[in-house]
Amino acid sequence: MGQGQLRAGLVGAGPWAKTVHAPGLADHPGTTLSAVWTRRPEAAKELAEAHCAEAVGSFEELLDRVDAVAFAVPPAVQAELAVKAAEAGKHLILEKPIAADLDGARRLVDAVEAAGVAALVVLTLRFSPMTREWLDGIKEAGGWRGGGARWLSGALLGGQYQSSPWRADSGALADIGPHAFDLLDAALGEITDVLAAHRTDDDLWQLLFAHAGGATSTATLSLRLPIQPTVVEVAVYGEHGYRTLGRKPGSAGESFTALLDDFAAMAASGTTSHPCDVRRGLHLQKLIERARELAGHGK
Repeated sequence: MGQGQLRAGLVGAGPWAKTVHAPGLADHPGTTLSAVWTRRPEAAKELAEAHCAEAVGSFEELLDRVDAVAFAVPPAVQAELAVKAAEAGKHLILEKPIAADLDGARRLVDAVEAAGVAALVVLTLRFSPMTREWLDGIKEAGGWRGGGARWLSGALLGGQYQSSPWRADSGALADIGPHAFDLLDAALGEITDVLAAHRTDDDLWQLLFAHAGGATSTATLSLRLPIQPTVVEVAVYGEHGYRTLGRKPGSAGESFTALLDDFAAMAASGTTSHPCDVRRGLHLQKLIERARELAGHGK
């Protein structure tokens, strides 16, 4: 372990943990991947050995060995375990949505704030250098009246995430909604209300948002459309024309590295505030919950 490196523990050993979390934590100069724990010991052992880390037998053992915990598990599991990690004084890297429901998200925020630890949400698009440059240009220009986000994918029709129970259950709103809502919010001002939300039987979502300052925006989301490659586009329009942002294929690792840059700096300096911190996760959870209410879906 290098001097000043955060000892990180990883909870989870699924596709996202293998392709993004583990290599990112192992390779970043500010972190070292020390321990891996999952409820499937053989999966933890395989992932840990690939990155010179140690597979541990319990979550409590993981907490004893690390300074920070990264989660790559379903929202309900994350919300429960992350509270325990915060209470143990560990910094947190959280997946979106941060919990399965609003109560779980609030409990997590309360635990993080009481402990005074750093807690960042993996909003991969937001940490992309391309996105940061786009948002800087949007803010500098001003005068935007509205915008929209489209995320259309067949991820739940096939591929590595089709067997993910929480994604199949919660659908596009909870899985890709946080990314879309976060970018619209960052570009056009805080989303203050969900004005309308509609979901079809095959989980195609259409949403309408109100923003502080008077702008409105829309979002269209689906993980069950046979579209290749995935369509990801965010756009704003106003007195300076029409500006769009796409997603660069294969950029998740680059974005996670940028997140770890910020995360390591926060832990070193004692900073707990960040545009993508746990409170951002709570804001996005509120939007998800409101959309579910409007669309007549309890979960």
